[in-house]
Amino acid sequence: MLYYLHKLQEIDGLGFLNVFQYHTMRALGAALTSLLICIWVGPWAIRILTRLKLGQPLRSKEEVHKLADLHSSKKGTPTMGGILILASVTISALLWCRPTNPYVWLVLISMLYLGGIGFLDDYLKVTKKKSDGMAGRQKLIAQFMLAALVTACLKYNPETAEHATKLYIPFWKQPLVEMGLILGFLFFALVIMGSSNAVNLTDGLDGLAAGCTVTAASVYAIFCYLAGNAKFAPYLFIPYVPGASELTVFCAALVGASLGFLWWNCHPAKVFMGDTGSLAIGGALAVVAICVHQELVLVIAGGVFVMEAGSVLLQVGWFKATGGKRLFAMSPIHHHFELRGWNESTVTIRFWILSILFALLALSTLKLR
Repeated sequence: MLYYLHKLQEIDGLGFLNVFQYHTMRALGAALTSLLICIWVGPWAIRILTRLKLGQPLRSKEEVHKLADLHSSKKGTPTMGGILILASVTISALLWCRPTNPYVWLVLISMLYLGGIGFLDDYLKVTKKKSDGMAGRQKLIAQFMLAALVTACLKYNPETAEHATKLYIPFWKQPLVEMGLILGFLFFALVIMGSSNAVNLTDGLDGLAAGCTVTAASVYAIFCYLAGNAKFAPYLFIPYVPGASELTVFCAALVGASLGFLWWNCHPAKVFMGDTGSLAIGGALAVVAICVHQELVLVIAGGVFVMEAGSVLLQVGWFKATGGKRLFAMSPIHHHFELRGWNESTVTIRFWILSILFALLALSTLKLR
């Protein structure tokens, strides 16, 4: 809504309102708005979640052994804190994004949709007093439905249809292949499922997922700005996507909300984001990546998320292949380092450092082509 203030610039004394048409200025405003909303509303939201006894159920000692002792102090900490992120990003995006931009609405709806799925999952965990919520199959079906929506929106929109299902890879100037409707849908589903579940697996230590989200969303804020610029995109040999620059504002709002949530989620956490936040964040990053045709860059920019999900796959595969032996002390891999004697804050900060390195590597793909 604030975008339209620039139309008042011709009135005497209001020329400064011209800045509201610039993506960079509105991105800064969106980040600051979502950050302040999270910090301001945080105490109230935590009190409500605590009063409703929406505490995080921990896995039994029989399941996780020593880890149960390490995390015993977390019992009763309110979960579903992802609603803070969802509310902050939504309000900020509605204030600062251009309301007619279809990409913003597609990403925003995707985020809220997966946030709703995550909220239901968290609610079932709390009411059952168990760490098991929705069945994995139900989550996958919901994510497939979102992939179908994204595919339809991009493929049947005349402005995006031509490049919607072309596969671009990092460090390569031209699209690798035209995937077509069916293969494109399956690929988008894989990106959405992989990203949302990877962020969900990363959300196991105080501040870990929120901190890594800051770096990944920052990378895509830059990619979106460049992809939507008619001069920069051809110069850097990345696909030009008219209107994609508006997603810079959305990504900035996500950065601000993640920082604001980190204010309350840093060790020792006063609230957890739960699946409400992690599924929504992963899905939002995936759909942003799809919109600007930089899906595989997410594997680099979200390198920590990939490590976490990959460690689970390796653990399960190794366990089955060797008849019960474990590759890691525990997966996801952040728990492995905890059980090897690393302090929780040490694991988190070192993984944040890795996320920054992955972000820099992702940005290097802009020039190394």
